[in-house]
Amino acid sequence: MKPTVLKILIVGWLLFLSGCNNTSRQKSESVKAQRLPNIVLILSDDQAWTDYGFMGHDHIATPNIDQLAKEGLTFERGYVPTSLCSPSLASIITGLYPRNHGILGNDRVPVGQLKTDDRSVRAQRFQPVIQNFRTLKKLPELLHQKGYLSFQTGKWWLGNSSEGGFDYGMTHGDPAKGGRHGDVGLEIGRNGMDPVNNYIDLALEKDQPFFMWYAPFLPHTPHNPPDSLLDKYLPIAPSELVAKYWAMCEWFDITIGQLHNYIDEKGLMENTLFIYVCDNGWVQDYNEPTFTKNSKRSPYDFGMRTPIILKWKGKIKPFINSETLVSSIDIAPTILDLVGINKPSNMHGSNMLNPEQLHARKAIFGEIYAHDFNSIDSSLFYRIAISKPYKLIWPDANNKPDEEIELYNVYEDPFEKVNLAKSKQEVVADLKSKIEVQWKKN
Repeated sequence: MKPTVLKILIVGWLLFLSGCNNTSRQKSESVKAQRLPNIVLILSDDQAWTDYGFMGHDHIATPNIDQLAKEGLTFERGYVPTSLCSPSLASIITGLYPRNHGILGNDRVPVGQLKTDDRSVRAQRFQPVIQNFRTLKKLPELLHQKGYLSFQTGKWWLGNSSEGGFDYGMTHGDPAKGGRHGDVGLEIGRNGMDPVNNYIDLALEKDQPFFMWYAPFLPHTPHNPPDSLLDKYLPIAPSELVAKYWAMCEWFDITIGQLHNYIDEKGLMENTLFIYVCDNGWVQDYNEPTFTKNSKRSPYDFGMRTPIILKWKGKIKPFINSETLVSSIDIAPTILDLVGINKPSNMHGSNMLNPEQLHARKAIFGEIYAHDFNSIDSSLFYRIAISKPYKLIWPDANNKPDEEIELYNVYEDPFEKVNLAKSKQEVVADLKSKIEVQWKKN
């Protein structure tokens, strides 16, 4: 090639690159928004850690969650810090333990007053706690720093959706209108997906990344699945009540497929982070339309354990992790690190995408309070520490004086049948010490 021709080609190439750079600068804000992942937080409501196809259940069909687990980074040993919906949800959105965010249970009982079944009274009693909750940094508010729109659908105990920092939401939270733990928000999934789809369309119209809180009232009671699903499980379940619960789990899974498909249809799949977690566990009583005592509201794994899944196509390498302990406390720090926001100093969770952070952590923790709570001292039932392979359940001496400390090797004994506390006293002492140190951090 002649030098003159080569020179012309080089100059032309440099001019082309210069033009690309100018175009890039002109579109920098739009490109920046596109690079930030949309975030879809999927929350199951009252589902045991065992009750998924990918976790080994023999009958419950969860093909959409199974696919999410297959395509994502899946932690089979995830936990929530408390096994009750309101405090569990508050921990997820704040990255704080219940004793820090103040939502200890589902109902507040002022000193000198008794529990009432009047829902409007119960909702009014909760208002002072919500007022304190307003002062805390929540995930949607922090994401505003990067231009995120945030949407709330489904279960939400904590007043109006705006109390959580959401830009838009389904929950009005007005006690006078019957609002308590989701009101019209609880219709999502059971009555279609239009609000979710409309929110996604709004974010596309505004050209902003979005954070979606998808917490349908599923598989939560009332267990009233479609007949087509119930008929599938009636012949194989040990009772009709169990069949209804199993069918509800599949109904929930179907809605996840609908959400997934809509995001795919909009061309957003490669720029959307999905995170899956359950608020607390559930074991369906065979003969009563409620849960067994070792599940929801208990310190056992049937109450506290949940798979936690993170999927971002092409960005997070798929892997089934059956060993590492993680917590729903980690969800907020993980999201913040991923989008480049410094987490508040009072968040003690770790980035689940950072193996060094997870390896450095010596234990994860839990705390269980009364459903109808007043103060930490008067309402604390149990403190929990889990450090592979052991789990310590430490009853409060004042509120559970007749109960003994329990220690389980949950890796070998996942259903917590053999209490090792008496034979492993050095382990008990070590985990109690870890709890005391962690408790003093706040």
